[in-house]
Amino acid sequence: MKVFKKKGELTKFQILAEIAKGQPHLRQKDIADELGITVQAVSENLKTLVDEGWVETGSGQARYKITKRGIEKVKTGANDLRKYADQVIDTMNTYKSVWPAIAGEDLKEGEAVWLKMEEGTLYVGKEKTPAHAEVLHDVKKGEDVALVSLGGTIELEPGFVVIIKLPTINQGGTHACDLDHVQELLKKYDNRIQRVGIMGTVSRSMVDKLNIKPDFEFATPQAAVAAANRGLNVLIFAVGKMTRTLTNRMDEEGINYVIEDVLT
Repeated sequence: MKVFKKKGELTKFQILAEIAKGQPHLRQKDIADELGITVQAVSENLKTLVDEGWVETGSGQARYKITKRGIEKVKTGANDLRKYADQVIDTMNTYKSVWPAIAGEDLKEGEAVWLKMEEGTLYVGKEKTPAHAEVLHDVKKGEDVALVSLGGTIELEPGFVVIIKLPTINQGGTHACDLDHVQELLKKYDNRIQRVGIMGTVSRSMVDKLNIKPDFEFATPQAAVAAANRGLNVLIFAVGKMTRTLTNRMDEEGINYVIEDVLT
């Protein structure tokens, strides 16, 4: 269905409808304000509507009056809009909001499942949790699964961020670090850290010395926020003032963090 095929027909329809609602004392400015267009645009369209016989100029205080032809045009346009809207709604009702997860076990189409977040990844299975969904297709354990009809709340405890502040190269870089202190910190947080990030060349040198493979080194503040919001605890090696960039982002997102300085 094509509604208002020609350019400007929708605006004319809206102006006709406003006149029908607001006559006899409706002003051009009233129409412009209601439709969010200029008074000049209203004036130009009114001239066309008058010429085409949809509107006539009134006498006395009645500025504009919709004609019988105009009323029929509004009714036809409104019915066409309603039919079109009904078609759109019918089409959209065929779509389902689909969400991905990892199957914790073999699942069947239409089966009711329960959701939980583990290590930042969403898993589904048959063990009851506060969040539920329905399986869209048969899947095997460990496969990605499409879910519909999500409901409830996914239990998620926000993660925290540990920032190990390293000296700049002008301050001596890794050579100015207390490596024993760094090792102690790693042991202190070891069992609670799920992701490691770095910021700056000195940080790269540090993780190489410690034989640590970082999970991210580009867009580190954004990656740290995303990980913490998924319930992961993050350790970040950052150089000098880069620490400020991190803490500003954590403050904005309301994420808990602690700063450890290892300058000797």
